Amino acid sequence: MSAAQNKRLMQDIFSELAQGNTEPFRDAMAEDFSWTIIGTTKWSGTYRGKRAVLTELMAPLFAQFADQYTNTADRFIAEDDHVVVQCLGWVTTKAGDPYNNTYCYVCRLAEGKLQELTEYCDTELVATALAAPQPVQ
Repeated sequence: MSAAQNKRLMQDIFSELAQGNTEPFRDAMAEDFSWTIIGTTKWSGTYRGKRAVLTELMAPLFAQFADQYTNTADRFIAEDDHVVVQCLGWVTTKAGDPYNNTYCYVCRLAEGKLQELTEYCDTELVATALAAPQPVQ
């Protein structure tokens, strides 16, 4: 796909995330998708494979939320197979703390699927507002 097509795909995904719909984002993940969270928090590191991203990252994260998570993008920059997305996520944790984080996602796509995502965010907020990831049954 072209840079313009990759950018359009990410714009469509984030249009849905702004409404709280995570399904298009999940559907766009390749089976060997990897997600890296920068920093030294308990959430930092690389989650390898769609299944690991969903079960080790997203499920424990969303289990801490009291209401629906939304993520609104305000900038997309595309070049070749990369799209950079600047965005803001909004949610309240079950502990009653706001978890409104600013993100910069550097995404690599191939054949219409997300292959890699590197997340840059407010790691201090991650450390103070979120409990350590716990497996979700």
